[in-house]
Amino acid sequence: MLPQVHDMTTQKKTVLGRGLSALIPKAPMKEVSIRQDEVGSDTGGVGIIARIPMEHVRPNPFQPRTEFDQEALAELTRSIVEKGVIQPVTVRRVEGGYQLVTGERRLRAAQNAGLTEIPAYIIAVDSDEEMLELALIENIQRETLNPIEIAHAYKRLIDECHLTQEEVAEKVGKDRTTVTNFIRLLRLPIEIQVGLRKDLIQMGHARALITIPTESMQLRLFKKIVDTGMSVRKVEQLAKSTGKVPEGAGRKSTPREVSSAVQSIEEKLRQTLGTKVIVKEKEQGRGEIVIEYYSLDDLDRLLDLFASLEKLQ
Repeated sequence: MLPQVHDMTTQKKTVLGRGLSALIPKAPMKEVSIRQDEVGSDTGGVGIIARIPMEHVRPNPFQPRTEFDQEALAELTRSIVEKGVIQPVTVRRVEGGYQLVTGERRLRAAQNAGLTEIPAYIIAVDSDEEMLELALIENIQRETLNPIEIAHAYKRLIDECHLTQEEVAEKVGKDRTTVTNFIRLLRLPIEIQVGLRKDLIQMGHARALITIPTESMQLRLFKKIVDTGMSVRKVEQLAKSTGKVPEGAGRKSTPREVSSAVQSIEEKLRQTLGTKVIVKEKEQGRGEIVIEYYSLDDLDRLLDLFASLEKLQ
C-alpha cells in the first residue's frame, strides 16, 4: 500500500498495521520548495518534504473528525505564528495539486495564521480506499477522536474498505471485542450519542445503556446519569437487573402448542443461526421470534451474522 522510503527511492510495502511511522519521516530531511508552475508535477517523487503553496492543498474528503476544539485550534495558531509549523502535514499528489492525508488541524491553524506555504511530507497513496484507511487509522491511533467518531470510523472501514472486524482490529492494534463494543454505540439513541460526544457520560455508561431493552428506558436512565452523576458501576447494576424474570416465574405454564409450519420455520432458523430459536404465534397473524444467545461472544457472532446477511440484501 503505502511506500517506505529508503535513500529517496520508493519500495511498495503494506504499512497500515504498523502505526503512525508510515506517515512521518524517519529522519530529518532537507526541504525543497514547490514553485507555482511545478504544483502537482513530479518534482522529485515521493518521500520528500516540500514547502507547498497553501491554496494548492485540498482537504481530506475522508477526514473522520467532525469536531475541532476551537480553543485548542486557536492555541495552535498562536504557536504557529510564533514558531512556524514544526511537524509537516502529509499529502499525496493529485491532478493539479495535493490532497491532505493527515494534519488538518495544522493546516487550519496555518491558514488562520496567514501562512502562504506549508511544509508537507509527500507520500504515495494509490487509491481512495487507501486514503480512507490512512485517515481513519491515523486518527484512531493518535486517540484524537471521541468514542462516537471512533465507532463511525470502524464502521466505515468495514462498510467502505470491505474489512472484517478482525481485520480492523489488527490494523488499529485493538482486540476484536473492542471494535465490536465501539460499533455497538451506534445503536444508541442519537441523544445519548451526542451526550457521549460531549463527555456528559463515559464509555462505561454507554456500554451499560446498550444492554437495556427499550429506547425509552435507555433515555430515562441517560437523563438520570446526567442529572445525578451516577457511577458506571451503578448503571451496570441497574442495566443487569432490568427486564429480569423473577425467580420461579413461568414454571407452571403449560406447554405451548406449535403447528408443523411453525416448527419447520423454527428448525430453519436454528440451522441458519446456530442457536435456539422460538417462534411465538399471537392473534391476527402477529407474533414474535425469540433468539437465544449464551455469552457475549455468542451475541457478537449473531450480530456479525446479521450484518453479513443485511449486506446481501
